Amino acid sequence: MSQFALLGKRRFAPFFWTQALGAFNDNAFRNALVMLVAFQMGLGDRTVSLYTNLAPALFIIPFFLFSATAGQLAEKYEKSRIIRYVKLFEIGAMALAAYGFYTHHTTLLLVVLFMMGMHSTMFGPIKYAILPQALKPDELVGGNGLVEMGTQMAMLVGMIAGNSLMLVAGVGPLLASGATIAVAVAGYLASRRIPPAPATAPELKFNWNPFSETARVLAITRADRPVFNAVLGISWFWFFGTVLIAQLPIYTRETLGGDGSVNTLVLTLFSIGTGVGALLCERMSGRRVEIGLVPLGAFGLTAFGVDLYFARHGAAAVRGLDWLAFLHGAGSWRVALDLALIGVFAGFYVVPLFAFVQARAPREKLSRIIAGTNILNALLIVAAAGFGLGLGALGMDAPQIFLAAALLNVLVAWYIFTLVPEFVMRFITWVLVNTLYRVRAAGARLVPEEGPALLVCNHVSFMDPLLLMANLRRPVRFVMYHKIFNVPLLSFVFRTAKAIPIAGHKEDPRVLQQAYDAIDAALAAGEVVCIFPEGGLTADGEIAPFRTGVEKILARRPVPVVPMALRGLWGSIWSRRDTRLGRARLPRRFRARVELLVDAPLAPGLPTAASLETRVRELRGDLA
Repeated sequence: MSQFALLGKRRFAPFFWTQALGAFNDNAFRNALVMLVAFQMGLGDRTVSLYTNLAPALFIIPFFLFSATAGQLAEKYEKSRIIRYVKLFEIGAMALAAYGFYTHHTTLLLVVLFMMGMHSTMFGPIKYAILPQALKPDELVGGNGLVEMGTQMAMLVGMIAGNSLMLVAGVGPLLASGATIAVAVAGYLASRRIPPAPATAPELKFNWNPFSETARVLAITRADRPVFNAVLGISWFWFFGTVLIAQLPIYTRETLGGDGSVNTLVLTLFSIGTGVGALLCERMSGRRVEIGLVPLGAFGLTAFGVDLYFARHGAAAVRGLDWLAFLHGAGSWRVALDLALIGVFAGFYVVPLFAFVQARAPREKLSRIIAGTNILNALLIVAAAGFGLGLGALGMDAPQIFLAAALLNVLVAWYIFTLVPEFVMRFITWVLVNTLYRVRAAGARLVPEEGPALLVCNHVSFMDPLLLMANLRRPVRFVMYHKIFNVPLLSFVFRTAKAIPIAGHKEDPRVLQQAYDAIDAALAAGEVVCIFPEGGLTADGEIAPFRTGVEKILARRPVPVVPMALRGLWGSIWSRRDTRLGRARLPRRFRARVELLVDAPLAPGLPTAASLETRVRELRGDLA
């Protein structure tokens, strides 16, 4: 099913439109306010500068003050009801804004801006915490991609609408007021269609002190190291994006020589690129939470950020170009392509991170972790503003600031990926598997979402663990022959994935016993372990008899057993027949079509090695 089919589902569509309409109004109101203050009130440059710099601060302050409270509300109470209250609050805020627009009451409009910051603060933890409740695990990436795409498009249209409506001579304030109120009402009506999303921690003791609760929320966010580093990655995305977007007006005027239409064009390219990247995540990840896309996204942000500097820097020779004249200029398409691809790779970067947090974080703490994410996002947004202002004060122009952010991205990504090697491990796995094979996985969702399980599979090639790793949603501990475990380059992947090396009893009884102990400890901890009961790669493409080690594992700790079968790998690259170059037929079997077939779990008990072998043979079609 395509991710777009979710737009026809009540469990997703009303929430999607509620979120998109809210993002539209945030940006329409903010830009209408800037247009009113800058162009219609006859204020001096100093006053205009004061208001335009104060506005972002007023919008971001509620994220520091109220994110922790919002996280508690989203955990303790039913989420759809909170959303309706938040949307009613938005209608009230937009009614006040209408009065402020009509009377040019700037103080009141700044109060409304603070209120809209509160609106976004309260909605944020619910926005991402409700998705795991509404979507199936294999819909999570697609749903996040749609939300990110919808948000980017709504923000873009809202910015354009706010600017355009307020600048209509004579009736601008009335048009802007009418549009924002109408959209707020539409958002409330959409919210009434959101199905109930039960409280995940109804027994939570509410803490009204925002400062102590903020400290507690940040502690909860930091508790799980991989989740916290994903959160840091999300916050860095906001830093990078804020630096980029904040410099675009100056970049448009001073470097590209464009007018307002060119500024709209570059914003559009970045927003559409981000939306496209977000939507592509589902296809590229095979509907799994594939954090292997995150290093790819980080690479693209740096590569095209650096190229944006080399594509055009220095002062423009001609000023005042409209968007069409700009596109006809030399090198302009390279600039346009860089901006669009920065957006695409931003989508690759941030969507898997959000999906990873949603999938890995405990359900009863997810809203508070999202609240912690929003606090850190706000800190990084403020830091981004200081970064841009500081480099500007040192005399750097917009292209140089882009270059500095792109190079800094290398250091930040290296830091995060060093702390959590799983990101790089998944990237290597994703690249290798998608380069060497075309895989169809059937039944992968049958692997239990929680608790221990033992996976058994036939063993065809040296790539089997990576192929399974790339197509199963849960992290898996693989039991593998110790010499394969130590293969250069792949050993990094296997060690990071906490694979368990094993040897034969005659070869090294100590390693064998350590493997049994490690398997039992992993199952006791609720992890998933995969073994290849044949004890080695097939020598002729057929399944060899299963050894009794699987029975010893289950006798020690009975857990559900999931039979799996690989089909189509024999004769492909890295299967045994290709280990000698003289017999290899790489062109015929490169990019082999491979199938992974997963059966329903067998209840905990003592299935025999022979019965499991028979089931795997049946899955592969040997006994058809």
